[in-house]
Amino acid sequence: MAIDEELQALADLCDAAGDVILSLFRDGVNVDRKADDSPVTEADRRAEAVILDGLASLYPDIPVVAEEAASAGNVPQVSDRFFLVDPLDGTREFISGRGDFTVNIALVENGLPVMGAVFAPHRGSAFLGKRSKGAFERVSAAGAPADWRRIEVRKPAPAQPVAVASRSHRDAQTDDLLARLGLADSVSVGSSLKFCLLARGEADFYPRFGRTMEWDTAAGHAVLVAAGGEVSGLDGAPFLYGKRNQPFDSDFANPGFLAAGDATLIARAAALTRAIKAAPNAI
Repeated sequence: MAIDEELQALADLCDAAGDVILSLFRDGVNVDRKADDSPVTEADRRAEAVILDGLASLYPDIPVVAEEAASAGNVPQVSDRFFLVDPLDGTREFISGRGDFTVNIALVENGLPVMGAVFAPHRGSAFLGKRSKGAFERVSAAGAPADWRRIEVRKPAPAQPVAVASRSHRDAQTDDLLARLGLADSVSVGSSLKFCLLARGEADFYPRFGRTMEWDTAAGHAVLVAAGGEVSGLDGAPFLYGKRNQPFDSDFANPGFLAAGDATLIARAAALTRAIKAAPNAI
């Protein structure tokens, strides 16, 4: 299946960054620490440089907020349209030798991610999404070149929905909400692949109570919405991007969120979280 030129360009950038990451993954990595004590590697830095160079050539007039540049204090002025880049989402997965790390690129317009690419180079899995164009997964068959296929969420959610949750950041609130919703089955997977499992109908619900950054979530958010899903705040309100000058957190930091293929799951979960917050011992 052919995809449009903008999506193909993002896929090509992800592939180039993924080649850099895999070369360092095989050779071993030296780990440094950023100011917030989170890990960073040469793979993060070099992959980001590849993506920034590519976006500067393709979209010279659109500012880019990228994780490693932002950590170094290099944040451009952004308005209604900008890119968010996480060159290596799942650095801890990368360091530990697990393969769930991804390359994430997203275009944000008026607070919402409208185009995104997620590439898991170690798995060879790639996902794209664009508003009004749909969502796609790249698949390979033995002896044939890779091709793109359209993907969609499951609607309505099955009688026993499947949840995905963070492998590294799973918490008691997540377990409690899943139990209250009656979601007994769950799959743990790293990085933004959780959004992609929902987008291709392999899972149904992804709650996150802990803090993330906008570059962690925007690409997966774009893919999921393009596939027919939704993302909201924990209270069911729109989940927006470009957050600056936040009184209780840093620029571009995210609060918790709810993601689902079927909006009814978000409505149920949001009602529960609001009720628990209002009377934590009453439910």
